[in-house]
Amino acid sequence: MLIGELAAQTGTTTRALRYYEEQGLLESDRTPSGYRVYSPHAVTRVRNVRDLLASGFSVENVKSFVRYLDTDLPEVFEYSPVCADGYAIGAHRVAELEEKIAALTRLRDSLVQRMPWLATQ
Repeated sequence: MLIGELAAQTGTTTRALRYYEEQGLLESDRTPSGYRVYSPHAVTRVRNVRDLLASGFSVENVKSFVRYLDTDLPEVFEYSPVCADGYAIGAHRVAELEEKIAALTRLRDSLVQRMPWLATQ
């Protein structure tokens, strides 16, 4: 997949993708004509990197987390603090979204009871 396709699938700009690559957060191969080519798993990688950077993690912490995800895990291992923080933030975000969805659903149901014509829209 070319850089434009990856950008479209992930909702990211090509500039951001080049930055991720410069920082060592994303890898690509080059075609003989010089185009960047990404593997199919790059979509997941870009989304993970983008979410971690948006959560306030430094580039170095994200590199550590990505390296951790890329390694085969032994049977017994200890989570690094970065990984534990990443999982905690992910779980917290999911809980927040579920709470917001539930609140909006209750509000919608309340409004539909008072104004039934809203249900048809």
